[in-house]
Amino acid sequence: MRLDKRITALGLTRAQAKRLIARGEVRVNGEVERDAGRIVTDADEVRVGGRAAVAAGHAHLMLFKPAGVLTATRDGRETTVLDLIPAPPRGLGPVGRLDKDVTGLILLTTDGQLAHRLISPRFEIGKLYRAQVEGALDEGCVEAFRRGVPLSDFTAKSANLSIEAPGTALVEVFEGKYHQVKRMFAAIGHPVVALERLRIGEVWLDSALAPGESRPLTAQEAESLYRAV
Repeated sequence: MRLDKRITALGLTRAQAKRLIARGEVRVNGEVERDAGRIVTDADEVRVGGRAAVAAGHAHLMLFKPAGVLTATRDGRETTVLDLIPAPPRGLGPVGRLDKDVTGLILLTTDGQLAHRLISPRFEIGKLYRAQVEGALDEGCVEAFRRGVPLSDFTAKSANLSIEAPGTALVEVFEGKYHQVKRMFAAIGHPVVALERLRIGEVWLDSALAPGESRPLTAQEAESLYRAV
């Protein structure tokens, strides 16, 4: 998380934290730090005038979502992503959503502000998918995605399309509208047959995970998410 946010653990406001940092009263790992936006992790020692600013611990996990599972915390009738997490910590929730039939990477966190920012169009966090579609894709499809595909209610922003095989492609989008990837392919005449999310920001789906399995994010993975927003 940002250094100024970490310091609010001492009961200070963000503005007060920024002033202390600017005055050189904050040390990170023993060194004076004047950058309020510096990303610090739980492993970093942060002290303000001799007082330790201990981060409120947040849990961050990745899940390999199988098909047929709802991206929700509780449903009561159908299996949700939270049902697949052994002993989920209080406040854990998914970052954004995947359709019930879509597989792949789901991030879950107890940091609601981080979750909100990761799905906000303002930060343009890239999300990479592998799509299997009907028909054969060509360079015209790549160009259509680059320009931005017009849909019934909005025009999708420019997206990166890379063809792996005639009916398979990687696509990276930087917004997350409802059914967006499926609608974009349908609009260019290639309905989606199967869709899997591989990456959010710099965090890749761990190839060691089987569908339904999860693991905590590494410190480096979590830091990359905070740095992106």
